[in-house]
Amino acid sequence: MKRLLPATIFTLLAFGFVRFASAADADWIDLSKDLSAFQEPTGEWFTAATVQVSPDNDRRLTAEPGQGILVNGKTGRTNNLITRQKWGDLEVHAEFLIPRHSNSGIKLHGVYEIQIYDSWQATKLTGADCGGIYPRGEMKPHYHHLDDGIAPLVNACKKPGEWQTLDIWFRAPRVDKKGDKIANGQFEKVLLNGKLIHDHVELKHPTGNAWKDKEHATGPLLLQADHGPVAFRNVRARPLTSK
Repeated sequence: MKRLLPATIFTLLAFGFVRFASAADADWIDLSKDLSAFQEPTGEWFTAATVQVSPDNDRRLTAEPGQGILVNGKTGRTNNLITRQKWGDLEVHAEFLIPRHSNSGIKLHGVYEIQIYDSWQATKLTGADCGGIYPRGEMKPHYHHLDDGIAPLVNACKKPGEWQTLDIWFRAPRVDKKGDKIANGQFEKVLLNGKLIHDHVELKHPTGNAWKDKEHATGPLLLQADHGPVAFRNVRARPLTSK
């Protein structure tokens, strides 16, 4: 076999003719085909073939039994889904559907939340709107926000009852051998329905009432289920490649 000169190898690499195996080649993990990817108890979640806003109540969902869609019960308030698997840097794709005024979220490492909310036609956005990085909060004397979180760059939210898409590129915080954080995490990029809503946003702390919690190098993916009806499909995750 004829040996390639270094310059030739560089040219091949530059134009993508030579590839090395890496995390970029890792297959997506399908998290929404059933509930097996999540820790028990999974509460009232069930799988469905189709889902839509109820014709009798525009704040509820109705579903036909089957596979491929995860629905958080008849009332829309049940256990959060938390994956059995943990990741560091992570890429996530998820499609969701909510009825009017509903509220959910996707939490990276279980504590860094991208908000899901009925923000259709909202004009003044905060981190509590759809696609926002959720505000810090305190539970007592009643749940309240400590700040506005980080608003999405644009309002890309669709009407209630329509399927929407989130694509998330997340860099985990870095910790030393003692487990102490030495670098903040980051939402490297987030797209809502194909539109850029976050671009290299540093995370100085977790979101919601987890903002005081110790941060880790790895963690699960959480689908929020205790704030209102939501359905998810095509939820996929894979390790995010190195910079």
